[in-house]
Amino acid sequence: MARRRGLHRPVVLLLTLALVGGGVYTAVSFLQRSETLVSERCTAELGSRTAELATDQAVNASLITAVAVQRGLPPRAATIALATAMQESKLRNIGHGDQAGPDSRGLFQQRPSQGWGTEAQVMDPYYAANAFYDALVKIPAYESLEITDAAQRVQRSAYPEAYAQHEEMGRFFASGLSGQTPEAVHCTLRSPDAAGDTAQVATELAQAYGPLAATAEGQTLTIEASGAQAWSVAQWAVANAKGLAVTDVAVAGRSWSRAADEGWQVSDAADGEVRITVSPAVES
Repeated sequence: MARRRGLHRPVVLLLTLALVGGGVYTAVSFLQRSETLVSERCTAELGSRTAELATDQAVNASLITAVAVQRGLPPRAATIALATAMQESKLRNIGHGDQAGPDSRGLFQQRPSQGWGTEAQVMDPYYAANAFYDALVKIPAYESLEITDAAQRVQRSAYPEAYAQHEEMGRFFASGLSGQTPEAVHCTLRSPDAAGDTAQVATELAQAYGPLAATAEGQTLTIEASGAQAWSVAQWAVANAKGLAVTDVAVAGRSWSRAADEGWQVSDAADGEVRITVSPAVES
């Protein structure tokens, strides 16, 4: 009987190793599957309330707001612009119009036939945002107007009351992306599937904000900025993290990490600069 028990030991050991190996495989498989199940989105928080956008919508919202910052316009201008673009195009750069405006195009559904520019121009989000603000700033005291009134004076819509339903979203994202409210915008994202490029980040930033003092070292781009501008740039980087493979953003004692998915956390980030880190080469 003692000999038989001895024979059992290797079998039990092998079974144990198989179970452990199977458990590891199952855990890895679960993690891989759970990564694909992540619901990617961007959130803007103001007090206890939140608004959400899809990641592609957040990219367009960040550009529209950055153009307002570049022009020295108040967050209210960006709020009006975001609410308008959400109603007109769902904050997506669409290349078609509708029955009321068959030649309408772009984020704001601007019509070349009504003097907004060529089709190629209004399909350029940067041009479209500037064209919208060009019209908005001509309206006397636009900052004090209701969203519906200000948007309607620019757009001449057949449904002016519809803009009001997007005011809260516009206000929340404009407040964060303009830097008026630090730590407001964060995104839930899957891991990057490609390497990031600091030169591309710098190029996109320069178009959105105009010239910025920036230096690259390795996978990190450091931008000289402080106050509201620093927080605007930082939250722009988070909103663009999916397309630009951004993994970490640090600014003014706070940091956002793509991997952690915990919003903004306390860090040792220095004042006067924004550090944007992109993914290194991804192993296949």
